[in-house]
Amino acid sequence: MGGGGNMSNPTAKTELKKNPLQRMPTSKPPFTIGDIKKAIPPHCFQRSLIRSFYYVVRDLSLVFVFYYIASTYFHLLPSPYCYLAWVAYWIVQGCAFTGIWMISHECGHHAFSDYQWVDDTLGFILHSALLVPYFSLKYSHSRHHSHTNSLDGDQTHVPKIKSELPWFYKYSNNPLGRILLLVTALGLGTFLYWTINFTGKNYGRFACHFDPYAPIYNDRERLWIYISDAGLIATTYVWYRIALAQGLAWVVCIYGMPLLIHNVTLVLVTYLNHTHPSVPHYDSSEWDWLRGALASVDRDFGLLNKVFHNFGDTHVLHHLFTAIPHYHALEATNAIKPLLGEYYQFDGTPIYKALWREFSECIYVEKGEGSHDNGVFWFKNKL
Repeated sequence: MGGGGNMSNPTAKTELKKNPLQRMPTSKPPFTIGDIKKAIPPHCFQRSLIRSFYYVVRDLSLVFVFYYIASTYFHLLPSPYCYLAWVAYWIVQGCAFTGIWMISHECGHHAFSDYQWVDDTLGFILHSALLVPYFSLKYSHSRHHSHTNSLDGDQTHVPKIKSELPWFYKYSNNPLGRILLLVTALGLGTFLYWTINFTGKNYGRFACHFDPYAPIYNDRERLWIYISDAGLIATTYVWYRIALAQGLAWVVCIYGMPLLIHNVTLVLVTYLNHTHPSVPHYDSSEWDWLRGALASVDRDFGLLNKVFHNFGDTHVLHHLFTAIPHYHALEATNAIKPLLGEYYQFDGTPIYKALWREFSECIYVEKGEGSHDNGVFWFKNKL
């Protein structure tokens, strides 16, 4: 089970009894980041190159096994079983791709090993294979972690105030409109973020993750954006050559559809970790790093917790200590829960229910009503 799923844990019982929609405190916590670090067993901060590579080999082996079964046996199945088998393959392979993405993401945080060059080399190869710009994302993502839930500084998952909502939102305030927006967000969310910085920080001009001269990056980082782009071009060329030999339909079935499922699961996990009625956002008058880092939500994705390397059910910890590897994240999360108390947010609502609720309830943010909350913003849904 994921975080909060172990019923023998007293903290887990407390989480299940707590109303998940209860707003978290916005006052400055009575503890420091140093206090939180002391609560975590020291070995949780240790990175093992061998252990980390074990998970790379495990995930790549799963990808190969799924590919081998699909390419060797599916054509032998009679209709309609062959179609059902392909759908199942797309789903499980897409989830395996997301597990590989999570490891690449750890590389970007230097949580894979003690060697930066190993982390960057492996992260670049794995991300490029998934058509993800490694260095582009590494640098923009670091800004997200430096300014989490700051309306002025955060890089991604930045909510809008009511007056800034795009025109189409007023036509989507109904079940059909929400479904169309949700399908678009899940299927195209990552692509829109990388290409037009959708849901990202407003830089006052066009910002694209593939552009070395985008306002997202500084002069020191521009060369690495070129390298990220080269990785994507190389991957695209390889699949182009494969398509010439095997056919476009084969490439779409073997790689394209799992890649789409991967993007859906990635948007799903990151959206739910950062979007919740209980979580505040802050303007520059109120924001500080610790309160911003605490303003995320751990979710229980069931069996997928392990497939996704506990990315979704230990996300609060991840924002506090990005260099803790995933195989220590559950232990470290359980260690800090008693100290964090009401500042720790967990929601065990079934994922499909939570996704619809958050997409319906968390449309824009508005200032809190109390005078002491002048710089604190909460999600609203009244259009």
